[in-house]
Amino acid sequence: MASSSSRLALRARASLALRSPQRCYHWDPKPEDAQRLETTDDWTAMQLSRAERRAQLSFFSQFGSTTNRDNIWRPHHQLHKPVAPRDITLNALVAAGAHMGHSSKILNPSFMPYAYGTRADITIIDMEQTLAHLRRAAALVRSIVASDGTVLFIGTRADLVPAVRKAAGRLETNAYYVDGKWLPGTLTNRIVHHGLEVMQETRIVPDCVILLNPIPNLHAIRECAIEHVPTIGIIDSNVDPRIVMYPIPANDESTRTAELIAGVLSIAAREGLALLRDK
Repeated sequence: MASSSSRLALRARASLALRSPQRCYHWDPKPEDAQRLETTDDWTAMQLSRAERRAQLSFFSQFGSTTNRDNIWRPHHQLHKPVAPRDITLNALVAAGAHMGHSSKILNPSFMPYAYGTRADITIIDMEQTLAHLRRAAALVRSIVASDGTVLFIGTRADLVPAVRKAAGRLETNAYYVDGKWLPGTLTNRIVHHGLEVMQETRIVPDCVILLNPIPNLHAIRECAIEHVPTIGIIDSNVDPRIVMYPIPANDESTRTAELIAGVLSIAAREGLALLRDK
């Protein structure tokens, strides 16, 4: 009981000491320069200094950075919240690693118009041309969907599966995706693959094909060429851009680049879908 009563007495003394004006100090960054607030003039000076500091903060805050949680770049936004083709920037492409090509020793001669230079024996892709080709492909996809056309997204690598699924899911019935191995004859021998009844009820041949990894899907490119289907593909520095009809020079091994391009093209197709519904 004695110990508890002594503790209560100490707490009472501490509270009285904090309430006493002799124990109040003016805030200063340097503790050794702290001054006691003993008179009314000291309190007035403290209030004036605080008002001056607030005025300075309110004045200079308008010249600071405008970066916040909503306008900074985030890697997962490329997959879940892609931007429209008109809002895509060179900074976003560089942040996604789209400018990194392959070794300069395996540079394809037909890719030289899209090469910006070489850095540490690595071919650097010209992002200005990438941006122009990406917007051209987006305009094509928008016009195709606006005419009630269908788009096929192909990404057969394991890391590309979420990108093609998200992109096709934004277009409802006007888009499909292939996230596994492309079966040869899917388009050219479609009667055997799908059956006559399925062909009569479903549009098997798409109006546009977007390939996120074209090299492992050369069979799909050949079948699209036979069926006169326009193809859009991400072309790296070691690939001939002429294998697809609308090449997009970029790093085909970067998951972020594929998610960025697939997202931008899907948003363009969704704009075309909105135009189709308005008609």
